[in-house]
Amino acid sequence: MVRCARCDKVLDDEKGKSVASISGGIMGDEYTESYFLCDSCQVYTLEIWRERFCGEDSINLSGPIPKAEGDAKIELIKRCPEPWNKKCRCEAHREYFGPYLD
Repeated sequence: MVRCARCDKVLDDEKGKSVASISGGIMGDEYTESYFLCDSCQVYTLEIWRERFCGEDSINLSGPIPKAEGDAKIELIKRCPEPWNKKCRCEAHREYFGPYLD
């Protein structure tokens, strides 16, 4: 369950969907970052899911992220034709993850 980093409102209840997600491979691990917008606060909460090559998976939350900053990340993710593909090396993936992609 993802809750707003500012007001603690449940953000993934009946819809169960983030605004946008992107996956990338970093040092053998798969990272999936998903943005959830709180309708009440107008800030984003970021869920970071790490599927480890060796070891246990982890999920962490980050935020609150100001709407303008989150909107810019969403627009960047939308530029990728396959944001779920951890092996994608499009311009958007390279800009989002920087030099850390496998």
